[in-house]
Amino acid sequence: MTYRLGILDQSRIADEDNPQDALQATIRLAEQAEEWGYERFWVSEHHGKEELAGASPEILMSYLLAKTKTIRIGSGGVMLQHYSPYKVAENFHVLANLASGRIDAGIGKGPGGGPKTSEALRQGGPDTIPFTEKLQELDRLLRGSYTSALPSPIPAEPPDRFLLGAGVKSAELAAEHHWNFVFAAFINGDREELQRTAQAYRKQYPDGRFICCLPVFAAHSRQTAVALAEDSKVYRVKTAGKTVTVTTREEAEKLGRETGEAFEIESHTIEVIAGTANDVHHRLEQLQQEHGIDEFLLLTSIGTKEQRMQSFQLLSPSQHHSARKEKADVSS
Repeated sequence: MTYRLGILDQSRIADEDNPQDALQATIRLAEQAEEWGYERFWVSEHHGKEELAGASPEILMSYLLAKTKTIRIGSGGVMLQHYSPYKVAENFHVLANLASGRIDAGIGKGPGGGPKTSEALRQGGPDTIPFTEKLQELDRLLRGSYTSALPSPIPAEPPDRFLLGAGVKSAELAAEHHWNFVFAAFINGDREELQRTAQAYRKQYPDGRFICCLPVFAAHSRQTAVALAEDSKVYRVKTAGKTVTVTTREEAEKLGRETGEAFEIESHTIEVIAGTANDVHHRLEQLQQEHGIDEFLLLTSIGTKEQRMQSFQLLSPSQHHSARKEKADVSS
């Protein structure tokens, strides 16, 4: 296996659970991910979503750092459009001082919620500063180029920087600032777009790290995994000047109503890479070779809590290494 593996967890609230249960499940998964040999564990930022408990990644990150020892902990990602780059830099500087060498600052371009939550986060004020300007300012602050105010406490080792996106323009923006890039294939499953994005990023910044975040699901039985993963969709809400992608039709309809504008909803099938652990790793190896992907972040949103935990265990680097070693021993 020439690629590294990480996990993106959204603290999904199961039908029988409450938000506390979901966050506890995230903590247990992070602890297991470290034991199983995953490279990094990221948590997401969503607002106003009853099915997800992950609203504040920096706070959850600090708790996960205290519960783990070696695995990198990151945000997937902080939605910068809502916040001051200065305050975001301070948050990550505190985290980098708490756990030197283990912090990933993943930054997202999207809102993480609907118009009402975005308005609440901005206290009703307009979003007047372009994202590109905010990212440029955050880049300076995290790199140590301070114009006036010092975003203390300055860490001995700054956090690694990642921009999240789902297309060429986002990748080019990441490359321009020499940031690592994460392609959100769970939002945009178009493999041709993945190829174009990877090529654009490599052309502009060949030394950067290109990561792909994919929806996956593994089980002991191929039939079980494929049956659970079939007909997975995302929904794109289109208004006059904007398109937002969400994971359920209910969420799409709610978001559309909140815009107060005429809207359309389009459904798109997303490929969940499903099967046995060998099936999934075989597909990951193909994608790695086709697109030059350095690392995969695995996202599993289907099945029960127990099934998701088992899927991550089956796909883990430690399990995959053991399986390959056993196969090599048998063949020799």
